[in-house]
Amino acid sequence: MADELNKAASEEYKTSSVEDGGEEGEIVGESDDTASSLGKQITMKHPLEHSWTFWFDNPSGKSKQAAWGSSIRPIYTFSAVEDFWSVYNNIHHPSKLAVGADFHCFKNKIEPKWEDPVCANGGKWTMNFSRGKSDTCWLYTLLALIGEQFDYGDEICGAVINVRVRQEKIALWTRNAANETAQVSIGKQWKEFLDYNDTIGFIFHDDAKKLDRAAKNRYSV
Repeated sequence: MADELNKAASEEYKTSSVEDGGEEGEIVGESDDTASSLGKQITMKHPLEHSWTFWFDNPSGKSKQAAWGSSIRPIYTFSAVEDFWSVYNNIHHPSKLAVGADFHCFKNKIEPKWEDPVCANGGKWTMNFSRGKSDTCWLYTLLALIGEQFDYGDEICGAVINVRVRQEKIALWTRNAANETAQVSIGKQWKEFLDYNDTIGFIFHDDAKKLDRAAKNRYSV
């Protein structure tokens, strides 16, 4: 799957490059045979093991009186490598999102909320970045998710990027917080994929609901 992601990324780059003075994304001077061949390539997609849904929590739609999560909306569901790139290349990356925005990518039919039955007994690993410095790690996190790179992939619910005034946070949500072996494995692999050197912590959703910001890390790697 990783090879398919890399191949698709390469193809995506080729079709969107600027050639011979053409506009970005324009295919310049192709013959009828070339156009026909490209048409066949476009229809050949690389399916993912799971379908995934992008969700967006618009900061302008939030209010202190509104229930948490009430402004989260699904944006797009994809189930092929090419569909992922077509969406990713046409949305704002974290550094361009408004302060207060939350952007999620979760397995289809799992809502990015504590109340979702799949997430209810889970928790999350979190990485912190300076403002405007998380774009690459967010992409690599998405590729690790949809490319099924984690040994305990069934434990994965999804990921979210939180954009705040002074920092950006990427959190990886899992489904069974009490499974320490699985959670520690996921945390270690995530750091390896992103070449992230700082210590990261895992918080149970139950602790976060009861203690809010006072919740402590149960695991660290």
